Amino acid sequence: MADETSDETDKKIGENDENTTFKDLGVTEVLCEACEKVGWKIPTKIQRECIPLALQEKDIIGLAETGSGKTGAFALPILQALLENPQRLFALVMTPTRELAFQISEQFEALGSLIGVKCAVIVGGIDIMSQSLALAKKPHIIVATPGRIVDHLENTKGFNLRPLKFLVSLNFIFSCYL
Repeated sequence: MADETSDETDKKIGENDENTTFKDLGVTEVLCEACEKVGWKIPTKIQRECIPLALQEKDIIGLAETGSGKTGAFALPILQALLENPQRLFALVMTPTRELAFQISEQFEALGSLIGVKCAVIVGGIDIMSQSLALAKKPHIIVATPGRIVDHLENTKGFNLRPLKFLVSLNFIFSCYL
Protein backbone atom coordinates (compact mmCIF):
# COMPACT_ATOMS: atom_id res chain seq x y z
CA MET A 1 0.00 0.00 0.00
CA ALA A 2 1.46 3.34 -1.08
CA ASP A 3 1.95 6.13 1.43
CA GLU A 4 -0.13 8.96 -0.01
CA THR A 5 1.20 11.62 2.36
CA SER A 6 4.83 11.19 1.31
CA ASP A 7 4.28 11.63 -2.42
CA GLU A 8 5.23 15.27 -3.02
CA THR A 9 5.28 14.81 -6.80
CA ASP A 10 1.50 14.73 -7.00
CA LYS A 11 1.02 18.36 -5.99
CA LYS A 12 -1.95 20.00 -7.61
CA ILE A 13 -1.17 22.59 -10.25
CA GLY A 14 -2.00 25.99 -8.89
CA GLU A 15 -0.64 25.46 -5.42
CA ASN A 16 2.19 27.69 -4.27
CA ASP A 17 4.81 25.92 -6.38
CA GLU A 18 7.09 28.66 -7.64
CA ASN A 19 8.63 26.32 -10.23
CA THR A 20 5.32 25.98 -12.09
CA THR A 21 5.40 27.32 -15.66
CA PHE A 22 2.61 28.79 -17.75
CA LYS A 23 2.75 25.60 -19.82
CA ASP A 24 2.22 23.54 -16.64
CA LEU A 25 -0.97 25.54 -16.04
CA GLY A 26 -2.32 24.52 -19.46
CA VAL A 27 -1.49 27.70 -21.39
CA THR A 28 -0.91 27.05 -25.10
CA GLU A 29 2.53 27.41 -26.67
CA VAL A 30 1.77 30.64 -28.55
CA LEU A 31 0.53 32.32 -25.37
CA CYS A 32 3.53 30.99 -23.42
CA GLU A 33 5.66 32.65 -26.09
CA ALA A 34 3.69 35.88 -25.62
CA CYS A 35 4.33 35.69 -21.86
CA GLU A 36 8.05 35.44 -22.51
CA LYS A 37 7.82 38.36 -24.94
CA VAL A 38 6.33 40.59 -22.22
CA GLY A 39 8.95 39.40 -19.70
CA TRP A 40 6.85 36.98 -17.67
CA LYS A 41 9.10 34.07 -16.73
CA ILE A 42 6.90 32.24 -14.22
CA PRO A 43 3.26 32.69 -13.18
CA THR A 44 2.45 34.67 -10.06
CA LYS A 45 0.47 33.20 -7.17
CA ILE A 46 -2.89 34.57 -8.44
CA GLN A 47 -2.10 33.25 -11.93
CA ARG A 48 -1.17 29.79 -10.60
CA GLU A 49 -4.41 29.65 -8.67
CA CYS A 50 -6.79 31.08 -11.28
CA ILE A 51 -5.57 30.04 -14.73
CA PRO A 52 -6.19 26.28 -14.41
CA LEU A 53 -9.73 26.91 -13.10
CA ALA A 54 -10.49 29.51 -15.77
CA LEU A 55 -9.28 27.12 -18.48
CA GLN A 56 -11.86 24.66 -17.13
CA GLU A 57 -14.48 27.41 -17.61
CA LYS A 58 -15.05 27.83 -13.88
CA ASP A 59 -16.33 31.12 -12.47
CA ILE A 60 -13.67 32.81 -10.35
CA ILE A 61 -13.56 35.47 -7.71
CA GLY A 62 -9.95 36.55 -7.25
CA LEU A 63 -8.44 38.95 -4.76
CA ALA A 64 -4.84 40.09 -4.94
CA GLU A 65 -2.75 43.21 -4.49
CA THR A 66 -1.94 45.73 -7.19
CA GLY A 67 0.87 44.47 -9.41
CA SER A 68 0.27 40.81 -8.53
CA GLY A 69 -0.63 39.65 -12.04
CA LYS A 70 -4.44 39.70 -11.85
CA THR A 71 -4.80 40.86 -15.46
CA GLY A 72 -2.77 37.90 -16.71
CA ALA A 73 -4.85 35.59 -14.53
CA PHE A 74 -7.98 36.40 -16.53
CA ALA A 75 -6.49 37.58 -19.84
CA LEU A 76 -4.58 34.39 -20.67
CA PRO A 77 -7.61 32.07 -20.29
CA ILE A 78 -9.76 34.48 -22.32
CA LEU A 79 -7.14 34.64 -25.09
CA GLN A 80 -6.79 30.85 -25.07
CA ALA A 81 -10.56 30.43 -25.39
CA LEU A 82 -10.53 32.99 -28.21
CA LEU A 83 -7.87 30.91 -29.98
CA GLU A 84 -10.06 27.82 -29.69
CA ASN A 85 -13.26 29.59 -30.83
CA PRO A 86 -12.37 32.78 -32.71
CA GLN A 87 -15.08 35.41 -32.89
CA ARG A 88 -15.50 39.16 -32.57
CA LEU A 89 -17.04 40.72 -29.42
CA PHE A 90 -15.66 37.82 -27.39
CA ALA A 91 -15.09 39.43 -23.98
CA LEU A 92 -16.02 42.50 -21.99
CA VAL A 93 -13.82 43.63 -19.10
CA MET A 94 -15.56 46.18 -16.87
CA THR A 95 -13.32 48.37 -14.79
CA PRO A 96 -14.06 51.27 -12.46
CA THR A 97 -11.49 53.73 -13.88
CA ARG A 98 -10.31 54.98 -17.24
CA GLU A 99 -6.66 54.51 -16.28
CA LEU A 100 -7.18 50.86 -15.38
CA ALA A 101 -9.10 50.31 -18.63
CA PHE A 102 -6.12 51.51 -20.68
CA GLN A 103 -3.68 49.39 -18.65
CA ILE A 104 -5.79 46.26 -19.11
CA SER A 105 -6.18 46.88 -22.83
CA GLU A 106 -2.40 47.26 -23.18
CA GLN A 107 -1.91 43.89 -21.47
CA PHE A 108 -4.45 42.18 -23.73
CA GLU A 109 -2.82 43.69 -26.81
CA ALA A 110 0.67 42.66 -25.67
CA LEU A 111 -0.37 39.10 -24.76
CA GLY A 112 -2.52 38.81 -27.87
CA SER A 113 -0.02 40.37 -30.27
CA LEU A 114 1.03 37.01 -31.73
CA ILE A 115 -2.58 36.06 -32.50
CA GLY A 116 -3.87 39.40 -33.83
CA VAL A 117 -6.18 40.39 -30.98
CA LYS A 118 -8.10 43.64 -31.43
CA CYS A 119 -9.20 45.64 -28.37
CA ALA A 120 -11.33 48.71 -27.84
CA VAL A 121 -11.25 50.93 -24.77
CA ILE A 122 -14.67 52.44 -24.06
CA VAL A 123 -14.52 55.07 -21.31
CA GLY A 124 -15.86 58.52 -20.55
CA GLY A 125 -13.91 61.60 -21.57
CA ILE A 126 -13.29 60.31 -25.10
CA ASP A 127 -15.38 61.22 -28.15
CA ILE A 128 -18.37 58.88 -28.24
CA MET A 129 -18.48 58.84 -32.06
CA SER A 130 -14.91 57.52 -32.35
CA GLN A 131 -15.83 54.86 -29.80
CA SER A 132 -18.94 53.96 -31.83
CA LEU A 133 -16.70 53.45 -34.85
CA ALA A 134 -14.35 51.26 -32.80
CA LEU A 135 -17.30 49.15 -31.63
CA ALA A 136 -18.61 48.88 -35.20
CA LYS A 137 -15.31 47.17 -36.11
CA LYS A 138 -16.27 44.48 -33.57
CA PRO A 139 -13.08 44.08 -31.55
CA HIS A 140 -12.37 40.78 -29.82
CA ILE A 141 -12.00 42.43 -26.41
CA ILE A 142 -13.82 45.48 -25.04
CA VAL A 143 -12.43 47.12 -21.91
CA ALA A 144 -14.91 49.63 -20.53
CA THR A 145 -16.19 51.62 -17.62
CA PRO A 146 -19.81 50.84 -16.68
CA GLY A 147 -21.34 54.22 -17.46
CA ARG A 148 -19.87 54.49 -20.94
CA ILE A 149 -20.73 50.92 -21.98
CA VAL A 150 -24.33 51.53 -20.86
CA ASP A 151 -24.33 54.75 -22.87
CA HIS A 152 -23.33 52.79 -26.00
CA LEU A 153 -25.86 50.04 -25.32
CA GLU A 154 -28.59 52.67 -25.17
CA ASN A 155 -27.42 54.99 -27.96
CA THR A 156 -25.14 53.22 -30.46
CA LYS A 157 -27.30 51.80 -33.20
CA GLY A 158 -26.78 48.07 -33.75
CA PHE A 159 -24.46 47.59 -30.77
CA ASN A 160 -25.23 44.85 -28.26
CA LEU A 161 -23.35 42.36 -26.13
CA ARG A 162 -25.21 39.19 -27.13
CA PRO A 163 -22.15 37.51 -28.72
CA LEU A 164 -20.04 37.81 -25.55
CA LYS A 165 -18.50 34.64 -24.14
CA PHE A 166 -16.69 36.25 -21.16
CA LEU A 167 -17.50 39.03 -18.72
CA VAL A 168 -14.90 40.22 -16.22
CA SER A 169 -15.90 42.74 -13.58
CA LEU A 170 -13.09 44.35 -11.60
CA ASN A 171 -13.16 46.08 -8.24
CA PHE A 172 -16.90 46.40 -7.88
CA ILE A 173 -18.96 45.82 -4.80
CA PHE A 174 -22.60 45.27 -5.61
CA SER A 175 -25.28 46.09 -3.07
CA CYS A 176 -28.90 45.09 -3.11
CA TYR A 177 -31.46 47.14 -1.28
CA LEU A 178 -34.86 45.62 -0.61
